[in-house]
Amino acid sequence: MDKSKNPPHVSPEDQALLAQGRCSQPFSILGPRPFGDGQWLTVYHPDLAALSAVGPDGETDLPRVAGDLFAGPIPAGPYQLKARSGGGVEWTFDDPYRFAPVLGEMDLHLLAEGTHKRLWQVLGAHVTTHQGVAGTRFAVWAPNARRVSVVGQFNGWDGRRHPMRRVGQGFWEIFLPDLGEGTLYKYEVLDAHGGVMLKADPVGFGSQHPPEKASVVRDITGYGWKDAEWMARRARAQDRRAPISIYEVHPGSWRRKYDDGGRPLSYQEMARDLVAYAKDMGFTHLELMPVSEFPFDGSWGYQPVGLYAPTIRFGPPHEFRDLVDAAHQAGLGVLLDWVPGHFPTDAHGLARFDGTELYEHADPREGFHQDWNTLIYNYGRTEVQNFLTANAVYWLDEYHIDGLRVDAVASMLYRDYSRKAGEWVPNKDGGRENYEAIAFLQNMNIEAYGEQPGIMTVAEESTSFPKVSAPVDAGGLGFGFKWNMGWMNDTLRYMSRDPVHRRYHHDLMSFGLMYAFSENFILPISHDEVVHGKGSLLHKMPGDEWQQFANLRAYYGFMWGHPGKKLLFMGCEFGQPEEWNHNGELNWHAASQPMHQGVQALVRDLNGLYRDTPALHVKDAEPEGFQWIATDPAQSTYVWVRRGDAGDSPVVVVCNFTPVPRPGFRIGVPQAGRWREAVNTDATAYGGSGMGNLGGVVADGEPQDGQPASMAVTLPPLSVVIFVAAG
Repeated sequence: MDKSKNPPHVSPEDQALLAQGRCSQPFSILGPRPFGDGQWLTVYHPDLAALSAVGPDGETDLPRVAGDLFAGPIPAGPYQLKARSGGGVEWTFDDPYRFAPVLGEMDLHLLAEGTHKRLWQVLGAHVTTHQGVAGTRFAVWAPNARRVSVVGQFNGWDGRRHPMRRVGQGFWEIFLPDLGEGTLYKYEVLDAHGGVMLKADPVGFGSQHPPEKASVVRDITGYGWKDAEWMARRARAQDRRAPISIYEVHPGSWRRKYDDGGRPLSYQEMARDLVAYAKDMGFTHLELMPVSEFPFDGSWGYQPVGLYAPTIRFGPPHEFRDLVDAAHQAGLGVLLDWVPGHFPTDAHGLARFDGTELYEHADPREGFHQDWNTLIYNYGRTEVQNFLTANAVYWLDEYHIDGLRVDAVASMLYRDYSRKAGEWVPNKDGGRENYEAIAFLQNMNIEAYGEQPGIMTVAEESTSFPKVSAPVDAGGLGFGFKWNMGWMNDTLRYMSRDPVHRRYHHDLMSFGLMYAFSENFILPISHDEVVHGKGSLLHKMPGDEWQQFANLRAYYGFMWGHPGKKLLFMGCEFGQPEEWNHNGELNWHAASQPMHQGVQALVRDLNGLYRDTPALHVKDAEPEGFQWIATDPAQSTYVWVRRGDAGDSPVVVVCNFTPVPRPGFRIGVPQAGRWREAVNTDATAYGGSGMGNLGGVVADGEPQDGQPASMAVTLPPLSVVIFVAAG
């Protein structure tokens, strides 16, 4: 070997930086360099007795040049490192510093621009083969860090061992040979102020079981989906003209395995049991409360740390896919609660990720949520917007999720949300609207619908912000649907009142029709209505036990007959007597009791009627699909007609919210002839008194209520009766 050329020299300053874990450019020092007709190799590795390089032509010792730094000439070509500990143990490994970068120029350009539509494919930890060697590549964004290292059990959690290469505008990357599925890791960040932090991977695909905080390498490639039939028809199943009835589920407390320590069901057990139950109940969709990894069970997932990781509480990523795939094969869509509005302050999360306010606003008037003690994303930063928008697409793409229900949209839209004067920063025009958050939501919806046609996005938005479910090019936010929070609040206030007082609050049940067609609405009876001391839905109802059940059944009849898609939280479908407890399971013992079984049977039948009767769903969001026939405050009665397309049988819904039976109750109807009694919430099969219309009524009376015909019906106490024109 020609040794006439001076070998590369590592200065004492660089040696100190390596030893102190402060080296920001390790690839400029470590690894191979051309030298004569061979190469010069420099390796930093603490706690070794000896080190050598092993190549095709044999083994070459690497002398210790200073401290834990080894260097010397070796033959040209591939090599591995052979280490020996002080105890004489030997092992061979690949040198991470001999590998070329893993991020390409185009990826770096798109990342810096904030327009990388597949951000998760380049950031995070990816099991791969690089330059013929199996391992895992890591990449993370930390522009203000002085040094970032990958640490784990594989290197003794020592940040000096694997400092990363800085590339582009603040990105760090490295390929670590021999690491694969299941490897625990964190990023050790030397921040802008010289402090050292351990951070979970913002784009990690897996995490340890809480309260442990490490990220876990997960290979999410290669899943064999069997849901092609569902995916082909999904767009029709999720159109605003489709019957959409959603079963909202907290995966940790639907059922528990008390023969196995009281643990929640796994994703695979849910794929069998939850899917079968929801299908039997006639729901069209499951909506899962957040499954992105989160540290605190009591947050129910609404304070996520790992937006790209399905929580390990119920199984690894492929098993979550098993749940989605099983739902699709059963004909059920799957929606996820998605939380881009805030994130927790946990030290291993996004907060001050590189020692600066990177993901969040620096000013607490913009960056801190007083209600939840959480941090607010800086939606005006392109990289942050890209991180969130790509995350939405990630769930739709990688996990075949059919839609996202976006949590707490109102808190994002307004800068003064839950703040007093002086506690918020106006926008550039002096107003309260958060222009950056609005732009983010619009862009997210554009990307989501553009990348995965047939999906649906849903806004939980509690104000009258205009055009939430209008297209972006029409000035809207671009959501497919919006939760009708006003309808929920008004109608539950009405139903909680003693029937004797309902006549004075008659408009609470009808006011929602004043704006029912201003958005594509979903009528939500969600988990928020049965927690925090609010009690169960059943016990919101007044009266004795029989009346409570009758009121609840009547409310469901009203809800399913009302324009709008439906959402019901788990347990409400059988009238669970207690409010929801996330630490236990639903009261399945109560579900086996006759009165509760009656409620359950009613919800099953209402879902079936809604699904099979076009007039009840095709014009849920169109005023032509609804017409009042009559309302009477004195009797607390409401009558309306639902219409579909030409040729669809009309439906008449008749409500009696008093305990007074009303035989011979005459109503106008849109056509003469027989009307089938499709659902009577007072039927004995549902736990009612059995008063009814013997399966149907003939409309042969004079015009009434502006309708061309009329009929006399028996209206049971505290009931809703739904009639469908028979011909």
